[in-house]
Amino acid sequence: MLKFYYNAAPNPMKVALFLEEAGLEYEAIPIDGRAGDQHKMSYTAINPNAKVPAIVDGDVTVFDSNGILLYLGEKTGKFMPADNPAARGELLSWLMFVATGIGPYSGQAVHFQHHAPEKLPYAINRYRFEAQRHYGILDARLGERPYLLGDTYTIVDMAAWGWARLLPVVLGEDALPGLPNLKRLVDEINARPAAERAIAIKDRHTFKTEMDDNALRNMFPGNYKEN
Repeated sequence: MLKFYYNAAPNPMKVALFLEEAGLEYEAIPIDGRAGDQHKMSYTAINPNAKVPAIVDGDVTVFDSNGILLYLGEKTGKFMPADNPAARGELLSWLMFVATGIGPYSGQAVHFQHHAPEKLPYAINRYRFEAQRHYGILDARLGERPYLLGDTYTIVDMAAWGWARLLPVVLGEDALPGLPNLKRLVDEINARPAAERAIAIKDRHTFKTEMDDNALRNMFPGNYKEN
């Protein structure tokens, strides 16, 4: 059975959504970031980047949420665009846009606004601006078609949903209503039974909720210098 290493962060939720949409059998294995599970050797042997998610599918190991979506989409043939070079080019372009733009800039915007030991205006403005710009590109794209690759719901929409559903945390409460086309997509995916099941996966396990000093050290070790 496929093993899915996860927590409730945006990137694992993309994969959880696919697993539920595709009806795949899997074992959900919690990796509690605040408790430091991602740094244990048993997990870094699977994912040397010490991040979530990761999957082990028989003798195949894949880490990085977008890589996992591509692997599962290709393996199952589900939620993929047409099989031709033009569609493949769009798939790779938009999936990598989410991987290199939406995810990193959203994550850094959240970090510098909510978790950094110092509130640095330059860093906050830099990442908020770029995050807003990237989401604006998605919104414009969705103004021309129902889904990011056209008329069909694909892994690219799942990838975007992972972060876009949390725009209030990234850019504030008024951000998503200000992007009406993106909001339409997020609302549509949120209403899908598979999305409800994906979000509920976290209720299967108990995760640490306190953001105490140990949690901060586990999640942001670069902020701490040991004597």
